Amino acid sequence: MLVLTPGELGPQGLTSRIREQETAAAVIGARLVWGPFTDGSIPHGRESVQAVDEVVASVRADVIYAHAPADTHQDHAATSAAALSAGRRLSRVLFYQSPSTTSFDPTVFVNVETTLGHKLDALRAHWSQVMQCAMVDLETVEVGARYWGSRAKLAYAEGFESPRFVWDIGHLPGIGAAAPAAGHFDTTEEASASDLVSRRS
Repeated sequence: MLVLTPGELGPQGLTSRIREQETAAAVIGARLVWGPFTDGSIPHGRESVQAVDEVVASVRADVIYAHAPADTHQDHAATSAAALSAGRRLSRVLFYQSPSTTSFDPTVFVNVETTLGHKLDALRAHWSQVMQCAMVDLETVEVGARYWGSRAKLAYAEGFESPRFVWDIGHLPGIGAAAPAAGHFDTTEEASASDLVSRRS
């Protein structure tokens, strides 16, 4: 998980935000990498692309997750652009919604029925941004997952916009092997990710 700023301009100050992010990363089992930029000042262009590039290369990421580009927070918008450029050679780039996203129309959905609780726990770790901020409502997050689930014909789903998503079906039953019995096709496709690219959770 690459976090490009420590959020030092937030209401609780530098130390608190760093501790919150470390706790959130531990909740979901992510290795945390800090970026070089100050809060509110992630640049558009080569410097931010290079910061993401280096982490993508070091962890050999095969999927990039980043903020959706239509966002009122300047750091989110800059991070989204940098992630897309850094993912120029990857076949899977996914954009997620944040509280400051202005428009969002996902076309890729992931079943999160068994992992939604972990997401909510990770968000709770950001108590200065979640528990003390009117923009983030955990009930709304859960309702959102239910809504995207209804769109995806699931109980709960995470929705993603994607400029590029290649679904590898080479290992599925019936592909390059004996076809399954008529009327039966049972498989689960799980997207893997070596890296999460985000300014903050």
